[in-house]
Amino acid sequence: MRAGFVLSEVASGLRKNFSMVLSVILVTFVSLLFVGAAILLQMQVGQMKDYWYDRVQVSVFLCPPNSEAPTCVDGEATEAQKADIRESLEGSELAPYVDKVYFENKEEAYKHFQEQFDGTSLEGTVPQEDMNESFRVKLKDAEKYEIIKEYFSSTPGVEEVVDQNHLLDRLFGVLNVATVVAVAIAGIMLLCAMLLIATTIRLSAFSRRRETGIMRLVGASNTFIQLPFLLEGVIASAIGATLSAGALGLLVHFGVTGWLQNQATGFNLVSGVDVFLVAPILIAIGVIMAGASSLITLNKYTKV
Repeated sequence: MRAGFVLSEVASGLRKNFSMVLSVILVTFVSLLFVGAAILLQMQVGQMKDYWYDRVQVSVFLCPPNSEAPTCVDGEATEAQKADIRESLEGSELAPYVDKVYFENKEEAYKHFQEQFDGTSLEGTVPQEDMNESFRVKLKDAEKYEIIKEYFSSTPGVEEVVDQNHLLDRLFGVLNVATVVAVAIAGIMLLCAMLLIATTIRLSAFSRRRETGIMRLVGASNTFIQLPFLLEGVIASAIGATLSAGALGLLVHFGVTGWLQNQATGFNLVSGVDVFLVAPILIAIGVIMAGASSLITLNKYTKV
């Protein structure tokens, strides 16, 4: 009997304040959409790091003819210098960091250069004899690439040490900035949603002040009086959170899995499974936000 009365009061409040409830749903939807996007973006960054950091290499480029680098004053790297560099890479001092070492000669470097710039203005601009020979180093921990760079920075016969991690760090830096922006926007929108929920609850309570006054006179508890108003905010926010999870699912299904995955072959992007994991988090955030806002409003700003 009490449950039926509470539900009828909730339905009445939602109906009477439909425009405000709709506003709460929309603002919650947009804000949690940004929250979900930020979570998925960080999940994607984590997957990309696991994929790329396992494949990146540090390239120790040897001195080619006519190099102006300070370590190449004696000209092209000699066989003795190459042997010393290989011995250092395969030695015990760097053993904790180096997994595998590959040597790329001029012929292989020229072939890769031609393949990389095939059909561009750079194709064929560098003759084979001017190509850099290099040692390609696969690290056990790709984030410790600076050790190799520092070790060979002044080694005779080494023109430069190039690590692919710098490019990845820039990419991940941009993605992290995008995450921060999404979280900032989501925070502002969540604040707006909380203020709207508070306003909706106050209007709903004001419109039913006579009923709540009678309930208090007949001995109804504060919890029983406030519960319908609390549920109004929670239900509106939960609907918005559910819609945001559904929108994320559609975006990932058609935009990421359906299109972007075909363009980014070789590694996996976020999928519907990830959205399924994120959805409960969004609903929980919406419910907790609405519940907290409603309780604060009822206890401090609304006399019922």
